Formats: sequence, C-alpha cells, structure tokens
Amino acid sequence: MKVLSSLGFVTIRQRVSHLIMQHPDGRTTIIPIHNGEDIHKGLLRTIIHEIGIDKELFISMVDNT
Repeated sequence: MKVLSSLGFVTIRQRVSHLIMQHPDGRTTIIPIHNGEDIHKGLLRTIIHEIGIDKELFISMVDNT
C-alpha cells in the first residue's frame, strides 16, 4: 500500500477484507487485507498490471520502502 500511495493512489473505500485504491487518472485496484498472509504471485501480477508499472520498478519501490 505504501508503494501505491507513493504513486498517487488513494484509498477510496475499504470493505471488511479489501482495500480499494484509485489514482487521480482513474486507474483502480483492489488489495485484499488478510492479516499475516502474503499476496499470491498471480494476484500481485494483476495488481502491478492494474496500476500500470513494470514488475522491476515495483520491486525496486518495495525494496526502498
């Protein structure tokens, strides 16, 4: 979520187990919130695609947060 916030995404709503974030240009993604669980790689790949950046940039941003 820190990476998305640094890219300009803001939380527009939160359900019990999902966080919905949107960029000012309209891109939207849904992040599951399950305490203590990692996001599976397929879902992570989908989120990276939805936010419109490449995997290497995402990984470097995660490493720097």
